[in-house]
Amino acid sequence: MKVKRFFAANMSQAMKQVRDELGPEASIIGNRRVVGGIELTAALDYEPARVTPPTPGLDRELKKTREQMVTARARLDAGERSSDSPVVNRQMFGDSMREAAESGSTEARDFLARLQQEATEPYVAPLAKPAKAPEAYSEQASSSASDSAGMQAMKAELAGLRDLLEVQLGSMAWGQINQQQPKQAGLWRKLTQLGLPAELSQQLMTKVADISDQRQAWRLLLAHLAHSLPVAEADLVDKGGVIALVGPTGAGKTTTLGKLAARYVLKHGSQHVALVTMDTYRIGAHEQLRTLGRILNVPVRVVDEQNNLSEVLADFADKRLVLVDTAGMHGDDPELRSQLNELAQQGRRVQPLLVLPATSQYRVLKAAWHSYKRCNLVGCVLTKVDEAATLGEGLGLAMEVGLPLAYLADGQRIPDDISKAVGHKLVSRAVSLASEETPADATMADVFAGILNSQRAG
Repeated sequence: MKVKRFFAANMSQAMKQVRDELGPEASIIGNRRVVGGIELTAALDYEPARVTPPTPGLDRELKKTREQMVTARARLDAGERSSDSPVVNRQMFGDSMREAAESGSTEARDFLARLQQEATEPYVAPLAKPAKAPEAYSEQASSSASDSAGMQAMKAELAGLRDLLEVQLGSMAWGQINQQQPKQAGLWRKLTQLGLPAELSQQLMTKVADISDQRQAWRLLLAHLAHSLPVAEADLVDKGGVIALVGPTGAGKTTTLGKLAARYVLKHGSQHVALVTMDTYRIGAHEQLRTLGRILNVPVRVVDEQNNLSEVLADFADKRLVLVDTAGMHGDDPELRSQLNELAQQGRRVQPLLVLPATSQYRVLKAAWHSYKRCNLVGCVLTKVDEAATLGEGLGLAMEVGLPLAYLADGQRIPDDISKAVGHKLVSRAVSLASEETPADATMADVFAGILNSQRAG
């Protein structure tokens, strides 16, 4: 027998390690949550050892006792008792204890009788001993802490078992589709190659469930995807106004601002444009914007302790377009909340665009949306498309939260590498970026496990 431990960030990755190293015949003999993820103990050719030789009569008694314990546990709080049954202190034992004793052995009934006798005897309180009181409180606190730790351990074990069950059910669901509906399985693989979230792929698959021809079904899937993508109807920069670029650190906000400003200057001239930066935290951030302002011949102002955003925008009231750069911070940073609140206070006067890097995972993109949605976002910009392996994560987020896609940035050149978002062009770009490598069965099993997890969380 071969036994090995596996460590991973989640249950899906741990199960994949078990399958890759020990094969599908391996048995999971233990799991627990550890710092940083999950620990699985797996064995190959594992046969549970029996402590005692098998005895048919004993096995029957054990099985009967287990059934009685399950029944007793289920009816622990029922509160019903027949008139001909012995009187039991319900507060201490409950009806389930009585039922278990009545249906069990003579020793169990005798044990219950002794407990009843002790429970009904008059209780004599012991004399108070002040010197012992602190110890009693200490013992009680220690007992409570022990019970709490035991509950936490039980919850962690149950969570691990639940994750393990979801992984196994996901593998079974994918195996059934792969064997019984190979054409549907092929479409599932293609959608996964695009990087689309599992829930969105499931919704799209329901739209082509009755189409037998795989090529036609694939074309319809892409058409539904392009039609469902929320995109900004007009070019926001051409419309003018105050546009603020917000987003996580390193998303490309300043570069995108430079591209949008240069496009507008080339089309309408520099006299109608102004640049504003709220980024006073990053070293040299405002100097970078001032350099851009000198190149484009447009004014630049900094929002700081002496000049708030309202005052700066009032000074630029005669400008047709004002582009505002912001600082990228962690979602829980108090300075970020202050910055977003200042933008939100401007109401519809400011149009915030969320800048998201297409190279980030879906969960990272969604976390960024949760952090910045408080400033009344009007759209988003997908950047670093030229560096992304897939485009489905960004498209999936826009569809899930209903955030219109305004621009697509795919390079560092100013102002060339930016374009207005168009539904069918986005889908075409996503298909061209998709990997040619077919997702493995283990990957598809994880997709279906993710669907089960989302259904449970919802």
